[in-house]
Amino acid sequence: MLADCFHYRTVIAGVVGASLGLGGFAHAEPMHGISMYGVPALAQDFDHLPYARADAPKGGRMVTGETGSFDSLNPHILKGSTPWQLRFLAYESLMGRSWDEPFTLYGLLAETIETGPDREWVEFTLRPEARFSDGSPVTVADVMWSYETLGTQGHPRYRGAWQKIQSMEQTGPRSVRFTFNTDDRELALIAGMSPILKKAQWEGLDFADSGLDVIPISTAPYVIDSFEPGRHVTLKRDPGYWGKDLPFMKGQANLDEIRMEFFGDGAVQFEAFKAGTLNVMRETNAEKWQRQYDFPAVQRGDVVKSEIPHGRPTGMTGFVMNTRDGVFADWRVRDAMLHAFNFEYINETMTGSIQPRIESYFSNSDLGMQPGPATGRVRDLLAPFADTLLPGALDGYALPEGDGSARNRANLRTAMRLMQDAGYAVQNGMMMTPQGAPMRFEIVLSQGSGEEQSIIDIFGQALQRMGIIPTITVIDSAQYNERINQFDFDMTFFRRGLSLSPGNEQRLYWGSQAADTPGSRNLMGMQSPAADAMIDVLLDASSQEDFIAAARALDRVLTSGRYVIPIYQWNIARIAHARQLHYPNRIPVYGDWFDWMPNAWWWEED
Repeated sequence: MLADCFHYRTVIAGVVGASLGLGGFAHAEPMHGISMYGVPALAQDFDHLPYARADAPKGGRMVTGETGSFDSLNPHILKGSTPWQLRFLAYESLMGRSWDEPFTLYGLLAETIETGPDREWVEFTLRPEARFSDGSPVTVADVMWSYETLGTQGHPRYRGAWQKIQSMEQTGPRSVRFTFNTDDRELALIAGMSPILKKAQWEGLDFADSGLDVIPISTAPYVIDSFEPGRHVTLKRDPGYWGKDLPFMKGQANLDEIRMEFFGDGAVQFEAFKAGTLNVMRETNAEKWQRQYDFPAVQRGDVVKSEIPHGRPTGMTGFVMNTRDGVFADWRVRDAMLHAFNFEYINETMTGSIQPRIESYFSNSDLGMQPGPATGRVRDLLAPFADTLLPGALDGYALPEGDGSARNRANLRTAMRLMQDAGYAVQNGMMMTPQGAPMRFEIVLSQGSGEEQSIIDIFGQALQRMGIIPTITVIDSAQYNERINQFDFDMTFFRRGLSLSPGNEQRLYWGSQAADTPGSRNLMGMQSPAADAMIDVLLDASSQEDFIAAARALDRVLTSGRYVIPIYQWNIARIAHARQLHYPNRIPVYGDWFDWMPNAWWWEED
């Protein structure tokens, strides 16, 4: 499949550059779509998304596996643990996002979108045919109720945008306008991405306290058909789905059934796939992909191994350190952990050194920081914050490199020196804090995270040689989510996917205001004036130079902040699947991203 795809790094530079260079952010008349920069790539009369097969057959089923459990069917609130797929498959928004452009939306529930000259307001006009799964029409009242409810009672990810809305008003029988109280051109797009719920269903019910007691009614092509708490959720394609003929949906949502099975750990899930209980499996370990995917179904050709490239940033995957408490508040201690983490040996053990390490948050893209000292516009942006930046942000920073041996002596010596600089000392074989107490911290992991546990076991051996014995706590997914939401951990597994058009979500990930908000995605608790300022520049950028420079500058602040111990990157997606499951040769620039699988896939018998 790789032979059918283009060189993503080269192409994405052109995509970002072209869209930014077009200038012009607003349209004074209703449009079929909106792009963060420039104009949408697809014209008003487009027939289907370029990565969808317009005539894909309908039918068949996809059965996926997840580790852990769930105790809620409402993915829009802080309470409970919900199958992550529900947020993307069981709900629709006013606009739909194309995964073949950095950040472009096309009309879904909304027929048109219109903005003010500087995107100080945005107005959506609903399609007259838009319907909920129970057949009732989608109204402006449903839209306004959804925005207010999510913004005041929903998950914290919705609240930031709600706080920037000065007014929300109905401007016509099918039109609603949002006026913003701050200069932020991305808000017009964010407003189009909020899920729309049925107001009447929630009358007399506590939205924020719902769990398995309410199956939300939505407009999506899939509805929840059945579930067993902690075991499975089954979605069925709605035969009366209102939007099946929309250009945006043509060739998408082709499968009759999508079932999510839950398992205690990854090993059991893999055995279920081999046995045929599951018919699709994402594999994140390159060595396992090479060595263990040769079972009889693969040999017979009943299971196909597909590799899907992408052109998005690596994002960050690894182990995040909570800076809110004393143990990791000192950057030198975090730096010591990075040196003690023997990546080269771990990578050889876990993947056979096949997967390269994540170098920075935006690596694998033109938004990533460049090697060596900051120069030009990047340095200009960071210079006012020189006194608050950690070593390496301006002069150049690279992750520690080991010699590949199990002992990793040179890096451990550096780690010990950093601990000493921070006031720590070894007494009777135990690392003591500056206050004279044994150094203790807890690594919290979710049940079923076998690969992460194996990595931590190797890391723990290095820590023991330093006189540090961490507590490793493995708990079920519901408890894990509760503790993570309350920032009740010292170190935990961490993954943040990043797009080619970073924007307001960056405030949720690393903004100072999110640091102490329960449920926020700023798990490290960082409060950096430089990062806040770089996010502001990203949001206000009116030129390609400023946008890329701000992203590269933010990347420097994040990476040199030493908040996360990075592991290996996934520069391609590896998916094993039943031979009857197919996807188009044209891969979107984001690759295997959110709802591309299963939405663009279809089932076809031999």
